[in-house]
Amino acid sequence: MSRLRGAAASTSGAQDHGELDEASLDRAVREVALNATRWAETAPARRAELLAQIVADTLAVAPSWNAAGCAAKGYEPSSAEGGEELFSGVGTFVRMAQSFRRSMLDLATSGRPQYPGPVKHRPEGRLSVQVLPACGFDRVLYGGQTGEIWFEPGLDEAAIQAGQALAYRDPLAHAGVALVLGAGNVASLGPRDVLSKLFAEGKVVVLKANPVNDYLVPYWSRALRALIDEGFVRIVSGGAIVGSYLTAHELVEDIHVTGSDKTHDAIVFGVGEDGARRKAENRPIVTKPVSCELGNVSPVVIVPGHWSESELAYQARHVASMIANNAGFNCLTPRVLVTSKSWAQRDAFLDALEGVFSTLTPRRAYYPGAAARRDAFLAQHPDAHVVGYGDGGVLPWTVIRDVDASDENEICLNVEAFCALTSETALDVAAPAEFLRAATEFCNERVWGTLSMTILCDPRTMNQPEVATALDRAVADLRYGSIGVNLWHAMSFAFATTAWGAYPGHELTDIQSGRGFVGNSFLFSGVQKSVVRGPFVARPAPAWFVTNTQAHVVLTKLLHFEARPSWRKVPSLLVAALKK
Repeated sequence: MSRLRGAAASTSGAQDHGELDEASLDRAVREVALNATRWAETAPARRAELLAQIVADTLAVAPSWNAAGCAAKGYEPSSAEGGEELFSGVGTFVRMAQSFRRSMLDLATSGRPQYPGPVKHRPEGRLSVQVLPACGFDRVLYGGQTGEIWFEPGLDEAAIQAGQALAYRDPLAHAGVALVLGAGNVASLGPRDVLSKLFAEGKVVVLKANPVNDYLVPYWSRALRALIDEGFVRIVSGGAIVGSYLTAHELVEDIHVTGSDKTHDAIVFGVGEDGARRKAENRPIVTKPVSCELGNVSPVVIVPGHWSESELAYQARHVASMIANNAGFNCLTPRVLVTSKSWAQRDAFLDALEGVFSTLTPRRAYYPGAAARRDAFLAQHPDAHVVGYGDGGVLPWTVIRDVDASDENEICLNVEAFCALTSETALDVAAPAEFLRAATEFCNERVWGTLSMTILCDPRTMNQPEVATALDRAVADLRYGSIGVNLWHAMSFAFATTAWGAYPGHELTDIQSGRGFVGNSFLFSGVQKSVVRGPFVARPAPAWFVTNTQAHVVLTKLLHFEARPSWRKVPSLLVAALKK
């Protein structure tokens, strides 16, 4: 009997209402296809101008865009949740647009994007390039945080530079139509993927909105107006039948999808018994290139140490923020906390985590199928800790403790719980260095997916020579596309100068967390992973912490800063960040 692995199936987009309007879809594809060559011939300086206009248009539509997202998810726009929605939706899109704009200006003046560095040698003949902080503003706003891109073995710095911006070496060879099948959870994902296809890969784009967040199309259309008016982008709506028609369209040359491995397999192999048979025989019905960012049972590895009370409280808020963000409807939400069975503070930390949840209002389960997914986990773990109420479309925070790490059929290790639920498992290893080695093997071999994970290690433990060596080795050996060290791995998605996607190497018939990277605004080739790092306790705490009552104020100021950077704005932003 084969094990159930992967992301739980979702009903999102599975049904369509009304007839398929083939004429409108054909017109959308033809319109961008007619402009594919013109986009390829558009100079980087002109592309930078278009991005500047996109930033301005996005800033203008941001209040109504965010209000629509908050209404759909049950948030008050001026609340901490509203600030979170603004950050993950509008804010990360603006930062990506600005990051690509700077690279376009570099291409115009220097022939390639100018990364900040430094470049470091890593195990197995790999190099890493530091890409955050990318400028002086980053050093102030993201103090103590860094981001690196690691490359596949065998590339020296000359090869890394030669592999930058390949779509700009022979633009006409890269010209064509890309189909982006948008995700339904995070408001910025579809537009961000559009930017990656256009500015990193040189394609014009048809974006199909997901039925879950189709209500955002008017705001996306205003934000992307500069590209739409030029005929480089079209946005369409519809469910699975529309997606199927577009993936088979003769003018669509490649496809990008954000979703689950089940979504990928349905596109590539088809559905039902015939699709299963085709997958088993590796006979895809879609043979076009398909890049994809899919699900993951994201682990948070907690290295045993001796934490102070304030450190424990901080990390409880940190992890609770990772889980609560977007009501748990993120592919990067932590799904399993990996602890040491003999860690003296294990129960205290889990109690503190649940204590943070007890202060948070449970959120609307807006994503289809959430209740059924949670029920599947509770059926196997009826002793799960439930915090808060669950009624009227709201799901309580749920923590499943002491999952059996040796059980190969354990649902918490094999299936992504796409809702407000996480789990904890303990390895029977006490010494921190040995624990790191065991946790690396456990995450690589037992936990499903390769998208993202985080390691938490206090500075006193980290400074022990054997632990420092083991931590470096763990970061090198972990097979994840993004790794956070004392910083939520989601920041690899948010920064945009880092790359976001699964660890490379998945076969078509075992796609797991996907293929390819987005973001990557320095336009590198040969990327293996991104690594983001931060202080064990940041002061002030990040504005995206779910407990930050000033989140909306700080993140609104940050949005305006990212859109129009100025040193004059820094004092006001820092003062707001320091308020509780």
